[in-house]
Amino acid sequence: MTGATPAFPPLPHSGRPGGPVYLDHNATTPVDPRVAAAMGPYLGTHFGNPSSAHHYGEAPRRALAEARAQVAALVGARPGEVVFTGSGSEANLLALRGAVLASGRSRPRVVTQATEHPAVLETLRALRRLHGVRVTVLPVDGDGLVDPARIAAALDEDTVLVSVMAANNETGALQPVAEVAALAHRHGALFHCDAAQAAGKVPLDATALGADLLTVAGHKLYAPKGVAALRVREGLRLEPVVYGGGQEGGLRAGTENVALAVALGTAAALAAADLADGAPGRLAALRDRLHRRLDVALPGRVRLNGPVERRLPNTLNVSVDGAPGHALLASAPGLAASTGSACHAGDRHPSPVLTAMGLDGDRALGALRLSLGRWTTPGDVETAAELLAGAARSVRAGVSARA
Repeated sequence: MTGATPAFPPLPHSGRPGGPVYLDHNATTPVDPRVAAAMGPYLGTHFGNPSSAHHYGEAPRRALAEARAQVAALVGARPGEVVFTGSGSEANLLALRGAVLASGRSRPRVVTQATEHPAVLETLRALRRLHGVRVTVLPVDGDGLVDPARIAAALDEDTVLVSVMAANNETGALQPVAEVAALAHRHGALFHCDAAQAAGKVPLDATALGADLLTVAGHKLYAPKGVAALRVREGLRLEPVVYGGGQEGGLRAGTENVALAVALGTAAALAAADLADGAPGRLAALRDRLHRRLDVALPGRVRLNGPVERRLPNTLNVSVDGAPGHALLASAPGLAASTGSACHAGDRHPSPVLTAMGLDGDRALGALRLSLGRWTTPGDVETAAELLAGAARSVRAGVSARA
């Protein structure tokens, strides 16, 4: 991103004008208008292939390099370590499959933990089925955190990779990734960190954390869907995820989508500016205000799911006694939120994340994930609290009337 950053007005209700209050930023974020503006020229004027040596390849080539540097700056990496992918799930696939297949081991072991995103857990199941990889999935405590001592006990000479997310997508729980990375390295294993939910919300430094591989997803930080990146530590060898012309360091062949790379780079630069300007503190204050308002309106009924302190500043996961999450949201159409991971929308089974934390079925089914974002206002928080409190009273009254 070059030049001054233009100012822009907040979006009403942190969503579409006239629409519900949007508190589902962990599912996806609106595209920042500055991001949309930055990518525009690469959908038209600068249409060339960045691999072309002639005039029309020059601007796309420069833009791709700048975007790589912007993403690298956000996560504490070198520009040459950034590989663009089509999604966070694909970045995870490249990290996990790439590391395992490049290890040269006949029956390698991978260690992870129970509340990882399905993009990690399902990839590991496929590697076990297709390549005989041994997978160890460790339990978490009541806050959703893995114990580093369990990681240490699970590591052996055949362990080639440890994969632990930076932040959970449902509860916001921040895992002890630096400690886990150090343990992995001590046993000669690589460390992968799915940072899709954490990037842009909290400071990240892949080098300082010891993350050999680190995933970033564009639509979690105000870029469009369909673009992501994987930090691949310099000198690390992976099996490619797409074979062909050698783009992206030979790890993901195919002519680069320059417009989407520019979008991700611009979003990364804006996120870095937000972090430097104290955005996490502002969001945490609004998150805690929402929690307090719910507590006051529904005394004794609101339970926090996940850590009190060690979580993302924008994420509040609560259960309301006597009110299933889906019923609450159905009774509060003026609020857009989630009853769990967006990947499980519509599924009335208890969230696997909350179940892994030891929550009983009623509490897990009662969970709401309220995730704030760049344009969330104090007014949005007040409106959301009023809507949820009214819905909770209505749902409980309905249940009592049927009893």
